[in-house]
Amino acid sequence: MFNHVMLGVNDLEASKKFYDALLGTLGIGPGVANKNRYFYSSPTGTFGISTPINGEPATHGNGSTIGFAMQSPEQANAFHAAGVANGGTSCEDPPGFRELSMGQIYLAYVRDPDGNKICAVHRPAN
Repeated sequence: MFNHVMLGVNDLEASKKFYDALLGTLGIGPGVANKNRYFYSSPTGTFGISTPINGEPATHGNGSTIGFAMQSPEQANAFHAAGVANGGTSCEDPPGFRELSMGQIYLAYVRDPDGNKICAVHRPAN
C-alpha cells in the first residue's frame, strides 16, 4: 500500500543518529544522504527524514503514529531501547502485549527527538 514515509525533523543530524540506531535493530543500514534528507530502504519500502523544504519548523502530528513491523517481542524491545538511548522518549504504556479486538499484539512506543510517535509492532502467529 505504501511506497514511502517521510517525517519532517528540525535537527537532521540528531534525527539521523536516532533513526540509524532505531532502524539498525531491524538490519537496515545508516541513512543515505540526499540534500537535506536521509533515506532508509528495505525490500518493502523507504523511510525518510527531512528538514521541511518550506523553511518552517518541523512539527509532529498529534494523533499520528508510524508503526514498524517486528519479528519478535525481543526485536521490539531492542528497537525501543535503541530509540530511548539515542534521544528518544518512551511513551504510552511500557512495551508489552496488548489484547485488542483483532487479538494479541506486542507494542513498544517511542517518540523521536521531534516528538513523532514511532511504534514497534509484533503480531504473533495465531
